[in-house]
Amino acid sequence: MAQGSIVWRCWTCRGNRSKAACDHPRAGYSIVYRIGNHQHWEAVSRNKKTAERRLAEVMGDLHQGKFSLPKHILFRDFSDQWLKDYAEGTLKPLTLRLYRILVRVHLNPAFGEFPLTKITPQLVQRFLAECLRKKELSPRTRNYLLFLLKMMLKYARLWGYLKENPAEDIKPLREEQKEMAFLGPEEIQLLLKQADEPYRTLFLTAILTGMRRGELLGLQWGDIDWHNNRIHIRRTLYCHNKSELAERNESEKEKWRFSSPKTKRSVRAIEMSPRLREALEMHRLQCPASPHDLVFCTGDGTPMDAQNMVKRQFLPALSMAGLRRIRFHDLRHTYTTLLIAQGENVKFIQSQLGHTSIEMTLDRYGHLLPDAHRGVGQRLDNQIFGGGDRFPANTMLTKPAKTA
Repeated sequence: MAQGSIVWRCWTCRGNRSKAACDHPRAGYSIVYRIGNHQHWEAVSRNKKTAERRLAEVMGDLHQGKFSLPKHILFRDFSDQWLKDYAEGTLKPLTLRLYRILVRVHLNPAFGEFPLTKITPQLVQRFLAECLRKKELSPRTRNYLLFLLKMMLKYARLWGYLKENPAEDIKPLREEQKEMAFLGPEEIQLLLKQADEPYRTLFLTAILTGMRRGELLGLQWGDIDWHNNRIHIRRTLYCHNKSELAERNESEKEKWRFSSPKTKRSVRAIEMSPRLREALEMHRLQCPASPHDLVFCTGDGTPMDAQNMVKRQFLPALSMAGLRRIRFHDLRHTYTTLLIAQGENVKFIQSQLGHTSIEMTLDRYGHLLPDAHRGVGQRLDNQIFGGGDRFPANTMLTKPAKTA
């Protein structure tokens, strides 16, 4: 019959087996058991009862023949497999590109040479601590790395490489509220004065619709409902970089592709203002014909390069207007602040932005909403007692007496 034991183990002092003499953070109880001819160690907890429960679970699985050793694979090899077998067929192109960068630049250097079974909660926590010391990484990037690692290790468990996800209980780092960048009405006019066509109309469309950059560059004339003054978001434009083209064995002519918007909620209809309608009508008379029926395209009708548009047109226009350097995405924030300033309903703002939930809209822009709760007590009094004399201090509100 299979047997196991509980051992106090410390990776720091090694030879010291005394719990009383060891206070290192990496010390704790491990369980030891055999599967066939192989001895298996599993670090559990500093709590002995927790280790006893875990040993009982393992022994029960061993006796029933359910327990087997996880498959042996290095994190670097698993990350390649996960990107190919899961990410490539599931994720949006921009998300896939981001995950590849995070794996290559951060996760593989930290965990690449470790077998998956050797990645422990302590190792993950140490990785987060090292990220914290890197000042060039924002708290949001650090938490995104933790989110990605958790997701990858979740699939490692589902695919039989791990018994448990060592990152599952690691808490994300605290993120401080970052000041949101946006343009005010006067700054918007300065920007538009310094922009040449067709970029003036492109910037105006971004400001008055809050469209994402890919949605804007993938907009087709057929998406504009001139009768109801609405712009329908049905696709986004994605450009493969050189490494992605080489991996897909495709030429430069095939680098552009249309894909569905970011989420299901991103498929939406945005209200078009009269000034924007007028600008788009003028632009339609002057813009080159595009085989893709694109609203904004190059002189020969091909899709615009987003990076070139930002570097060669948007940032120089900001500089010439004497404005601070902001991201193109901040025009989306500008649109949102304009809606908030004129008192639009939060649910309507969510629908125009294409957010998955109203909670997302409130989390990002709730601090910009006006202080609607001021005077709420006075308004309650007015509803009940009207605007007359104050309620007498010595008057008691009592239930009416019951009649026989």
